[in-house]
Amino acid sequence: MNTKITELLNIKYPIIQGGMAWVAESKLAAAVSNAGGLGLIAGGSAPIDYLREQIRECRKLTDKPFGVNIMLMSPNADDLAKLIIEENVPVVTTGAGNPTKYAEDWKKAGVKIIPVIPSVALAKRMERVGADAVIAEGTESGGHIGEITTMCLVPQVVDAVSIPVIAAGGIADKRGVNAAFALGADGVQCGTIFLASEEVQIHENYKNLVLKAKDTDSIVTGRFTGHPCRGVKTAFAKSLLDFERNGGTPEEFEEITLGSLRKAVQDGNLDEGSFLCGAIAGLIKEVKSCKEIVESLFV
Repeated sequence: MNTKITELLNIKYPIIQGGMAWVAESKLAAAVSNAGGLGLIAGGSAPIDYLREQIRECRKLTDKPFGVNIMLMSPNADDLAKLIIEENVPVVTTGAGNPTKYAEDWKKAGVKIIPVIPSVALAKRMERVGADAVIAEGTESGGHIGEITTMCLVPQVVDAVSIPVIAAGGIADKRGVNAAFALGADGVQCGTIFLASEEVQIHENYKNLVLKAKDTDSIVTGRFTGHPCRGVKTAFAKSLLDFERNGGTPEEFEEITLGSLRKAVQDGNLDEGSFLCGAIAGLIKEVKSCKEIVESLFV
């Protein structure tokens, strides 16, 4: 399937795996790249030496293109931006901020720049600073989210910019992919569906929550902090929402949730973990290999 995205990234299928913090590491990224998509390693707030190791390990596992995601609000963003160049990473995606200050150095190094954007205004700004494409991510996505739905955001971004647009949020089967292309997108980004992959390195409790999720098992917390996140509606997540509604402060909220994603991914801690995933989880019912997942979307 040839689109502007397959040509830009030199991949077989126009799909990028989401840069999920603590989840998207070298094994998952390599498996998605080997399946014909673009795998991503998530930078998150991980130590630079660890991320350098992950990039090099990914290269051992695949000879296909892959990328790294930088969450720009992370304290290590500056160092990771340099690491992208030092390790000759071919693609960088960014989220939770504006990557303008890194764009010139990345362009000189030949890095493809693909920011995640929640609005038309930011999409236009990213085109002006030299982004090669943008990921228009709707509020249905897991993790950090904006407020506009995928159905509304994607066509407005497509009409506003001339660079390729990748649709993200609420895509987990061929119907979602077809809808994205009908809206004018040139590719898709999927994250939640890979939480039910054979290769993903997450605790079984996390994987089971995704597999058992219903359409109503999605919850958004942290809106009052300015950094809302979508995940599975667990007792812990509901307690966070209650905390918001009952006068808790953003500072206290950040303290309560510190380390909660690691507790979900590594420990499967149902009492203190934040099990981030998209609203489409109710559509995912079985574990498949990354190859089977990617091919189910396009073949």
